[in-house]
Amino acid sequence: MLSSISTARRYFGLLALLWTALHPISSFAWGYKGHRVVGSIADQLLTDNAKQHVAQILGFDLKTAGPWLDCVKAVMRKADGTFSYTTDPNHPEYEVPCTSFRTPDEQQRMEDYVARNWMQCSYMTSGVERGCHNTYHFDDVAVQRDRFDRNYQGTNDHDLVAAMNAAIAVLLGRPSPRPFAIKDKKEALFVLSHLVGDLHQPLHIGAVYLDSAGRVVDPDVTHTVDPATETAGGNLITDDRKNFHGEWDAIPGDLGEAATPELLTTARGVPADHGRLENWPANWATDTLLIAQEMFSSASYAPSGSKWTITFPDRDAYLRQADGVKRRQLAKAGARLAEVLNAIWP
Repeated sequence: MLSSISTARRYFGLLALLWTALHPISSFAWGYKGHRVVGSIADQLLTDNAKQHVAQILGFDLKTAGPWLDCVKAVMRKADGTFSYTTDPNHPEYEVPCTSFRTPDEQQRMEDYVARNWMQCSYMTSGVERGCHNTYHFDDVAVQRDRFDRNYQGTNDHDLVAAMNAAIAVLLGRPSPRPFAIKDKKEALFVLSHLVGDLHQPLHIGAVYLDSAGRVVDPDVTHTVDPATETAGGNLITDDRKNFHGEWDAIPGDLGEAATPELLTTARGVPADHGRLENWPANWATDTLLIAQEMFSSASYAPSGSKWTITFPDRDAYLRQADGVKRRQLAKAGARLAEVLNAIWP
């Protein structure tokens, strides 16, 4: 993708443009701090056996591993078809959560992962192919639905729920199911530790579809999605001139990057799951979908160029409610990540 450019200024300018196209911060569920919080909670809830397996496989803890799947978004496909991890010289802060993975071996792992998970589907944003692996982070089930179901629009065989099940399969010692290409248990732990967090960000599961007048539409009535009605997980919605998805990715500022006593208390109170392990991701997606439904319930929309604006009867009350929801969702994500690993390695 990177062409031969004679001057360093033009080269770095192109890198910045590519990073903006392929590495948008607003698409990172919770941001790296949120993924570290989720991993930190899980680290403290693992059984001794599970903790030993995690340490042996990863070489570090889940808090460190959590951001990995967003770090791989920096891997670019070049014009010759090869893949290369590309940093943005204008934004060194993007590298903060990724430094643990920048050894030669780990950087090669990131590049190989993207190469193996690029062609199974096409994922275009802003006219740029981003690779199928970027679809593993989300579903777009209409908020009118009351459960996650494969019969609904906004799901597919390479979505978030399917990707979580693929990672679980590999951790259980099974082959990586298609279309995923997860090569080993270390990669599966990277994928799972991140996606459990994504699954609990409401805008990574529930979606609102809007017509040109800002009216809510239902893609399951027509059994197809009109691209003109998609809001891209809230990325095409602005709230008080802010990206709505980005508002949800931002965790409460007092949480920092690790589990707090309050979050751990909440996490320990999350009810245990029952039934087949492979059903848990879909069950949790239903739980998150219902929360997304609640958070969109009082909203109104208006067209704004190629996007929409969202308003609430009492925005301050909405933000207070969202703050509480974020805390509970982070705690649930940490508890459930630990629960999966404890079930695999009791």
